[in-house]
Amino acid sequence: MSRFRVGFGYDVHRFARDRALYLGGIEISHRQGLLGHSDADVVIHALCDALLGAAALCDIGCNFPDNDKSFEDIDSKILLKKTMQLLADKGYSFGNADITVCAEQPKLNPHIPQMQTCLAEIMNVSPDDISIKATTNESMGFVGREEGIAAYCTVLII
Repeated sequence: MSRFRVGFGYDVHRFARDRALYLGGIEISHRQGLLGHSDADVVIHALCDALLGAAALCDIGCNFPDNDKSFEDIDSKILLKKTMQLLADKGYSFGNADITVCAEQPKLNPHIPQMQTCLAEIMNVSPDDISIKATTNESMGFVGREEGIAAYCTVLII
């Protein structure tokens, strides 16, 4: 009998000048990037938190702490690969992910297929198993004021 588990992840980073913008493992051209200890990829961070939570493996901060110099400026794709290994070590496999990215700018819809492909390659799954949607915050809150980007993710693991 298969055992299904669901996880939820959320991440947010503020914008910062002189930083590249990485979302879903790809670089997106924008006037500023996101501030963080790593590359600040909110999409991958929310995905990792959802996966870790579903497997009861704490969260991204526990597994990859921001006070550990080895994770400074790390490519978040490496964190996702390590997260997938942690799940496999505990006997879980990936079912699917549903990700929502909240940003006023840049417009993300043209980049979604590339993000899906990138994440699927890292996770060794089909791009069809990863849904990514983009929305705005209708000019409300920190996202609406273009101070940062937020991402939400729900996953199923087996």
